[in-house]
Amino acid sequence: MTAARTKSTTSEAAILARLWEGSTGRLPAPLARHMLKMKFDESDVARMKELAARNRAGGATADELEELDNFIRVGDLLATLQSKARKER
Repeated sequence: MTAARTKSTTSEAAILARLWEGSTGRLPAPLARHMLKMKFDESDVARMKELAARNRAGGATADELEELDNFIRVGDLLATLQSKARKER
């Protein structure tokens, strides 16, 4: 690839998707189906809402901001991988 790589090709999600795709360039169907079923459980959703509210109010600690950022990155990764999985169905 050229030096003009975009974030969509260099993100954690894109790199991980390439690992899963292997030489075929496609996600295995069972993996794609499983990925489409993945979601955060209720306790994680509640925690994300709590962290977001604390952040909006300006009262989040550094550790809470890091935790919120981790949830955001994982959510972005999941969304990207699920988008890829939808193409494989």
